[in-house]
Amino acid sequence: MASTAPKGFIGQLRRWAWNYSGFNRYGLKYHDILHETPEVVEALRRLPENVVDERNFRIVRALQLSMQKVYLPKEEWMTYEQDDYYLKQYLEEVEREAAERKEWAKK
Repeated sequence: MASTAPKGFIGQLRRWAWNYSGFNRYGLKYHDILHETPEVVEALRRLPENVVDERNFRIVRALQLSMQKVYLPKEEWMTYEQDDYYLKQYLEEVEREAAERKEWAKK
C-alpha cells in the first residue's frame, strides 16, 4: 500500500502548515473548516448522512472546546495522515458541473 505521507520539501511544508493551523488540536479535519461557498454547500448536501453526522459532531465538539479554552488530549488530535479530505470528490464534481453549465450558457 502506498504511503500518503507528503514527500520532499513541498510535502514537509504542507505538513507543517497543516499542523501549524491548529484546527487538528480540536479534532477537526481540513474540510470541516472550509468557508461555505455555494459549491461547498452543494457538496455537503451530497455527502452520505453518516459522514455529515460525523462532521457535525466534530464541529460541535470543537466549538465546545473553544468556548472552554481547552484542546483535546494530544492522543485525540487529528493527524495529517488521518485527514481523508472527505469532501474532495463531491466538491470536484460540483465544480465540474458548474463549469459545464457555464460552458452550455455560452452556446
